[in-house]
Amino acid sequence: MSKKDFYDVLGINKSASNDEIKKAYRKLAMKYHPDKNPDNKEAESKFKEISEAYEILSTSEKRQKYDQFGHAGVNGNGAGGFGGNSGGFEDMFGDIFDMFGGSGFSSRRQSGPRKGADIKYEVPISFEEAVFGTEKVIEFYKYENCSTCKGTGAKLGTSKKTCSACKGAGEIRYVQNTILGQIINTKTCNQCHGEGQIVDHPCTTCRGTGTERKLKKIKVKIPAGVDSGSIIPIRGEGELGEKGGPRGDLYIVLSVRNHKVFTREGLDIICEMPITFAQAALGDELEVPTLEGKVTYKIKEGTQSGTVFRLKGKGVVHPKGYGKGDQYVKVTVEIPKKLSEEQKEFLKQFAASCGEEVHEKRKGFFDKVKDAFGV
Repeated sequence: MSKKDFYDVLGINKSASNDEIKKAYRKLAMKYHPDKNPDNKEAESKFKEISEAYEILSTSEKRQKYDQFGHAGVNGNGAGGFGGNSGGFEDMFGDIFDMFGGSGFSSRRQSGPRKGADIKYEVPISFEEAVFGTEKVIEFYKYENCSTCKGTGAKLGTSKKTCSACKGAGEIRYVQNTILGQIINTKTCNQCHGEGQIVDHPCTTCRGTGTERKLKKIKVKIPAGVDSGSIIPIRGEGELGEKGGPRGDLYIVLSVRNHKVFTREGLDIICEMPITFAQAALGDELEVPTLEGKVTYKIKEGTQSGTVFRLKGKGVVHPKGYGKGDQYVKVTVEIPKKLSEEQKEFLKQFAASCGEEVHEKRKGFFDKVKDAFGV
């Protein structure tokens, strides 16, 4: 049986942040944990499934391989949620210990490397840019290593020193007696706050943080066919990681402005085009606007207002190249509001030639309904 998509297993979308992944996992793990569902094989199977999904998606390297190659890219790296040598195993059980009152893995996880926060940036683009693609230069602020101390946090000419309380480990271990025997637990060192090192003389530029906020400019290629709400992920352009962890990611969220003439439904372009009574009655060759320029289209005699015709292949290309939409044009017959006496007389003659009396009181729609049903 083929495996379910890991994002579907956790009930999240593919742009979910690390915090969203963890939140979804904790909620499901609480629900299906074996301790809460004794002798329930279905719950046990579900718990293994969500544990495996979390183990892959909570690890940046494995998540990247999974996003690119699917299950084949992580085959053997997380069977049942217990494989591999990364921090995913420890993270996963740290969460379980947190939920059921333990503390053994949680502080160890916090003192290790952690991925930086993701950044979301909204980019407004025009209707045409969304259809044909474009390139944008965006500017945003994020934290970078301090240019003075190069990220150490220490004043020039000085350096960090090893924390005397934890001997550089960043955590304090202690023994706890339980009904299961002695358990060695850890907690974050309160002197160095898990860093393992202490800065006695902080950098004057960053005040010991090791980072400073800088303006960043990057060029973003926006593919053809995107729409409002489309997200372009740029890996590694987020905030700095902690304790040597990888950077977060940048997510470009697109917002497409409305067009004066065209609207869009999926890959199709929609527009309305006014025509005159004479064009509708006699037929004509119309010049129809499209996003690629004007094209000619011949309408037949007696074309009715509201008629829709299709221009094949004049729509939007699929962002991944899976075909292209069409353009649909709805014609609306415009009735002139001001007529000269000569024009009015001409129309009366025309109506008479069709056997119509212009001033004759004609039955309305509901009158016809009454006649049809005898009411």
